[in-house]
Amino acid sequence: MKIVSVMTTGSLGGAEFAAVEMLDALRARGHDTVMLSDQSALARETGVEVRPIDIGPKLSLHSWRALALRWPRLVLELRSALSRLGPYDVLLLHYKKEQLMALTLPRRLTRTVVWAEWGPVPFPLRQGIPNALYRLAGRRAKLVMAVSEGTRASVCEAGVPQSKVHVVPNVMQTDAMRFTADGRSRVRGALGIPNGTFVVGCISRFHPKKRNDVVVDAVMRFPEAHLVLAGDGETGAALRGRARALGERAHFIPTPGSEVDEVLSAFDVLVFCPSPTEGAPRAVILGMLAGRPCIATGAEGVADMITPEMGAICSPENDPDVLAGALRKYVENPDLRKQHGAAARTFAERVFAAPVVAEQIERLLIAAIADASR
Repeated sequence: MKIVSVMTTGSLGGAEFAAVEMLDALRARGHDTVMLSDQSALARETGVEVRPIDIGPKLSLHSWRALALRWPRLVLELRSALSRLGPYDVLLLHYKKEQLMALTLPRRLTRTVVWAEWGPVPFPLRQGIPNALYRLAGRRAKLVMAVSEGTRASVCEAGVPQSKVHVVPNVMQTDAMRFTADGRSRVRGALGIPNGTFVVGCISRFHPKKRNDVVVDAVMRFPEAHLVLAGDGETGAALRGRARALGERAHFIPTPGSEVDEVLSAFDVLVFCPSPTEGAPRAVILGMLAGRPCIATGAEGVADMITPEMGAICSPENDPDVLAGALRKYVENPDLRKQHGAAARTFAERVFAAPVVAEQIERLLIAAIADASR
């Protein structure tokens, strides 16, 4: 089958890379996949073809007025781009702007519309006129693939029929990601972290909705522990200021790329700080594949991912004392780190392996195409 996907965004994050991994896994099963995007770097090391398109920023409280003024022209741009790629079997849409645009596209371009939902439905779309438009757009969709059970629940609560919505995990290249002792030594050496030191790691976008400050405060409870914060974003300067009390025990590094396995291997525990609208964080899955115990400072997005056998979910959320208590178990018990890290790896291999998830997606897409043909 031929799958045309549309994903425009102002920045690259977990959902964007997850979308491309999904397409690449389907391509590996013999399907033709094309991504229309304003981010050429999305292709990365995959075989997915990414073609440029400019249809404005993501829909948000800040952008909707400007998008409304340009809406007819933007729809025409999308319609033209899709017409050039036709015929195709599936139109895969990831974000709300494109999902709403599909309402005004001709039927020949929207015969089989599929949504990929990477996180809970934003609160403004859960009520009033925005919700009515979202529900109307949902009628066009033959299938909605929700990345987590929490995401699925929010989509259904927003008015999309439950029969259309299926939980589909993130697609991960599990064989390409694992613990590396050499990488652990290299990263720790480059950062000046002594051997035997307990390291708390966090890979995250530095955003006000992600309470990475909680990790900084929790690590201050451990006089010998080091903290590695990998990422960037608007709260970066504030986090650096907050971590100044840790002195040389605080390390800020860019978001890792191909060396992510080495960075994760340098950690003893991965901590994740979810936003209020978290989907299924890839950083946690990558940590699992690297054999790291995973602790989340809240349950959003990870409630069906992290169990007590492989980590912990803090409650109450975003409490440094609660996080410090969860960390202390691993500080004091190296064997528990190994045990929980191994369990995390086993879970991730079973649930997120690309061939397994791609086969599930293929079955759902075939059923959606058949439904559209009736």
